[in-house]
Amino acid sequence: MIEEVMKASNTAPLWIIAFFVIFIVIFQALIFIRMAKKTAPEVGMTPKEVRTAIKTGIIGSIGPSMGIGIVIISLIALIGSPLTMMRIGIIGSASTEAAAAEIGAKAFGSSLGTDSFTVEAFSTVIWTMCLGGMGWLIFAFLFTKSLGNVQNKLKAKNPKIMGVVSAAAMMGAFGYLAVEKMAIDISSAISGFMAIFTTFAVLYVAKKTGKSWLKEWALAISMVVGMYCGYLVSLI
Repeated sequence: MIEEVMKASNTAPLWIIAFFVIFIVIFQALIFIRMAKKTAPEVGMTPKEVRTAIKTGIIGSIGPSMGIGIVIISLIALIGSPLTMMRIGIIGSASTEAAAAEIGAKAFGSSLGTDSFTVEAFSTVIWTMCLGGMGWLIFAFLFTKSLGNVQNKLKAKNPKIMGVVSAAAMMGAFGYLAVEKMAIDISSAISGFMAIFTTFAVLYVAKKTGKSWLKEWALAISMVVGMYCGYLVSLI
């Protein structure tokens, strides 16, 4: 079954769609750069400062991009290269897409990387990832101009409410997926606990040292540590 899924996940139509989506993302980036260059003189920026800002942005994006590399590799092995490239290229969050893929597989009654993960389950994963990512894109397109007024009203009532709701939703979703996997056996439990501990440790170090780039690496580092610890326990 896994061989059939990998064959279906690397078909020409999926590659064409993936490259088309990535082309749109790159096109948008170039348009934004062009607009920034055009607007720069109005805010007092010199051409040299604009070039420096662009160079800084490009260099600054390398670290976070490498940080999700490990997660991307794991996703490619489960759902193929085209879908992974397309989803990460749009959303940019490996953790969100990994969770969406697992939720889609669960909705079909399967799990990623197992013999029960059929082509039909893979199709469900595609729909889950794409439809799940449409919500905020459509919302941003329709309501971006009015978000400022909403934000001001929320700040006047309770400035922390949006942060609390968002954090609770993410913790609930990832917590459910993590606990379900950790309950399989002792090595899975140790792997999960060590990954959680590592995540908090990396975030603590990032906060204390002021190195914000470590936050982007937290997921990748915790995955490596968790998998390695789980593997060592399985050998005992």
